[in-house]
Amino acid sequence: MFRVYSGPPGAETLHPAEKRQHLYKEFTGLDDAIGWAYHLRETGRVPLLLEGDDGIRLDKKDLAKTMHHRGSEQVKQRAH
Repeated sequence: MFRVYSGPPGAETLHPAEKRQHLYKEFTGLDDAIGWAYHLRETGRVPLLLEGDDGIRLDKKDLAKTMHHRGSEQVKQRAH
């Protein structure tokens, strides 16, 4: 399972002790979790942390890099 924690606009990094205070949504697949992070960003919320039971942990900065990279890949695929 993967969990994506979110916060309001302007929210910064999520510390482990604060996880209980933030909303999250669970997914069975990593692609679905990253898709939700895109959705959060598009609706004005902030994806703060993506955690997986398999040990994956992407903080706010790592998520931004991942979404940027995947977005660039999708643009390239559409151009072909």
